[in-house]
Amino acid sequence: MKKKRRSFEIFSLSFLDVISCGFGAIVLLLVIMKISEPAVIENTTLDIQTKIEQYKIDTETLKKQSAALFRSIEQLLVTRDGLQRQLITVQQELSRAKKNKEMAAIDQSSQELIIKQLYLARQELTEEMQRLLEQKPSSRPDAPIGGVPVDSEYIIFVIDTSGSMQQFAWLAVRRKMQEILQIYPRVKGIQVLNDMGDYMFSQYSGRWITDTPARRRAILQRLGNWMPFSNSSPVEGVTAAIRRFYAADKKISIYVFGDDFSRGSIQEVVDTVDSINQSLTDGSRRVRIHAVGFPVLFGQPGAEINVARFAALMRRLAEDNDGSFVGLTTMQ
Repeated sequence: MKKKRRSFEIFSLSFLDVISCGFGAIVLLLVIMKISEPAVIENTTLDIQTKIEQYKIDTETLKKQSAALFRSIEQLLVTRDGLQRQLITVQQELSRAKKNKEMAAIDQSSQELIIKQLYLARQELTEEMQRLLEQKPSSRPDAPIGGVPVDSEYIIFVIDTSGSMQQFAWLAVRRKMQEILQIYPRVKGIQVLNDMGDYMFSQYSGRWITDTPARRRAILQRLGNWMPFSNSSPVEGVTAAIRRFYAADKKISIYVFGDDFSRGSIQEVVDTVDSINQSLTDGSRRVRIHAVGFPVLFGQPGAEINVARFAALMRRLAEDNDGSFVGLTTMQ
């Protein structure tokens, strides 16, 4: 007898229980995840905001530090520029000091002697002349007055018209010029040039001015406002006067008024004057050169060397050309 097969149900109750339990577990997991998700997102958001705020604070701090660094850099640049300017100034001063030292080496012995004479001299040209004029006149027509020979028949004034002379010494210049004219009661000719060789009266350029009381008054009056250009060096005026007016048959005196000699070689000037003011048979010079030094630049830093150079030059020219040099110690 044939056995009857037992039927098998796929979707049995047990199977459904298993399926239901698995599905329920999945649903439970999903529910749990959904419940915890907002808390995680909230915590993450707070953390990001905190970091953003910290970044902002750090950024502001860095900005302040950068600004402070830029200010420090600007101060350093300003300090650097100031130091560079000071360095340039020091270099210029060193260059001037070196140049002055080189110039001081020229005719050093003569300059030392004349500096001593400038500061120790006590003779005032005017006072000495007045004292001697009050005494009995000498029997010699060429007797010196105040150490200045007055035997010349023609006189030329070479006057430094630079700013320093105009500003500080002009009244003294006018007095000294008048006093020198007084020791020459009468001459055959007068001429006035500045240190550049420019004539006071252009209509008398290159020729003598006849000596009259009226002409002397005109010269002194014109001197009051006479201000031609000057390079503060007497060389051009002296050489121009000798070249134009030198004559073997005339006795001429040149009076140089000045305060400094800032450029050029002393020896070169001496050699030039020696070549154009030739000696006579007895060894004397036809053109006498006298000089009056005005103490305009005494005590001014850096100017002493130019004062000494002027004194050295004028002293040498006066010695070589039968004249006298007087260094004034005051403006009176």
